[in-house]
Amino acid sequence: MRPNVVVDVGNTQIKWGLCADGAVRSTCSLPPDEPSAWVRQLELWNSACGSWVVTGVHPLRRDRFIEWLRESGQSVRLLDDPNDLPLRVLVPRPNHVGVDRLLDAVAANSRRTPGKPAVVIDAGSAITVDLIDGSGAFAGGAILPGMRLMAKALHDYTALLPLIPPPEKPPTVPGTHTPAAMELGIFWAAAGGIVAVVQEYRSLCRSDIEVFLAGGDGPRLQAALSDAQLWPEMTLEGIRLSAEAMS
Repeated sequence: MRPNVVVDVGNTQIKWGLCADGAVRSTCSLPPDEPSAWVRQLELWNSACGSWVVTGVHPLRRDRFIEWLRESGQSVRLLDDPNDLPLRVLVPRPNHVGVDRLLDAVAANSRRTPGKPAVVIDAGSAITVDLIDGSGAFAGGAILPGMRLMAKALHDYTALLPLIPPPEKPPTVPGTHTPAAMELGIFWAAAGGIVAVVQEYRSLCRSDIEVFLAGGDGPRLQAALSDAQLWPEMTLEGIRLSAEAMS
């Protein structure tokens, strides 16, 4: 099927992608629990809407969103079964892998060089660093806490550390006051963890690896990941490609 709109319901936001001419052409990020914002966006895109494919890692919000779409007269298909994806999955329990991770792999397979392994990084509430082998199969990966989660944990589990937003760029070394030191630690815990895992994948594969970067914190981390190709629409493209592969 060819969807008009693809949707990824995440833990902190809902991403919509408007499809046309074989690609996701426009995107927006909306609050997960504000139907009034959904109504406004639907009115903006209404002439192009009709057929929707929805997936997500927050089942309660996902199902509530699907119900709202159907009440609004839209045709909706849920995408949550790994068997519906054009992807070979090598882990023992594919249905226990976050569907967003598998969709990222579907998208990466459309861009990676044939025969070359790839790493897919999705930096959101959590950071996933997943390996696609040279044949295009999803081989598994690593899950790290995202930068906002790290900041919240430092604040919630200490007496005096403030709650700070994630740094927008690599912080200056060293941090000369407490928030600056926190920014430095949070940024390099995330970036350094990603770099270390990617290096382990390179050693495992014994070859060059293409690296793709998505997620809300992708632009923040890109400066520390010089070989990563920033691709904000990656998950939405994975939904579109998977939907078009379905009957």
